[in-house]
Amino acid sequence: MDKAEFDLHADVEQRHWWFTGRRHIMQRLIHELSPPNADHVVVDIGCGTGANIASLADSFRAIGVDASSYAIEHARRAFPAVEFHCTEDDAVLAGLVKQANVVTIMDVLEHVPDDYEMLSKLLSHAQPGTHFLITVPANPALWSKHDEVFGHYRRYDAEQLEDVWNGLDVECRLLSYFNARLYPIVRMIRNRKKQREASTDQHESDLKIPLAPLNATLHTIFAGESRRLLSALRSEKAMPYRQGVSLIAVLQRGPGE
Repeated sequence: MDKAEFDLHADVEQRHWWFTGRRHIMQRLIHELSPPNADHVVVDIGCGTGANIASLADSFRAIGVDASSYAIEHARRAFPAVEFHCTEDDAVLAGLVKQANVVTIMDVLEHVPDDYEMLSKLLSHAQPGTHFLITVPANPALWSKHDEVFGHYRRYDAEQLEDVWNGLDVECRLLSYFNARLYPIVRMIRNRKKQREASTDQHESDLKIPLAPLNATLHTIFAGESRRLLSALRSEKAMPYRQGVSLIAVLQRGPGE
């Protein structure tokens, strides 16, 4: 993403229903995977402007990593108590991931040309038993100018996401669509926007914050999916949601050789 997109994220990520709802789901799942403990480490790869990892700093040693110096500057200003690293250096990443109980890769894989290479490298650095929480945008039919503006290479279906770790030493503990309750509405709005954008050649951001009562309602609807996802994680049931705007996966690093 360029500077304008990071500025927009920094401006809305602590208030917009999509960010706050996704963060609530992330927190519930991570607390299940690794009970809060100051000695437990969560590393957020592609942390952007930092709000996700900062939300875990009261419960864990929280470390954010991003390749963008501009994003990390935003993060350090907003969350000075959190440890942030601006790096793409494989040796540095290896040292950080090796310490982690949980690694988050949230809406990052769609930004890289070779998602398999990225995930396999990160997994190779992790200790056996380390959990990886991954989110990506779902359903290629939802592709829009929003994806183009934010530098996405792809949107995924469940099978495409599974292919990213196919053959790697991991156990998949959860794979599901999410942001599922609002999916019909989002799809309708996206289709209407595509029609408008095709006729006007103008892009309207998906990240405008609705009026406060609507924003709060949308947060509650989205965040409420955490209960069903958490239940699936605990009992290893089949995919709890079969369609949605996004996909979420929890992987556990295997014992290796």
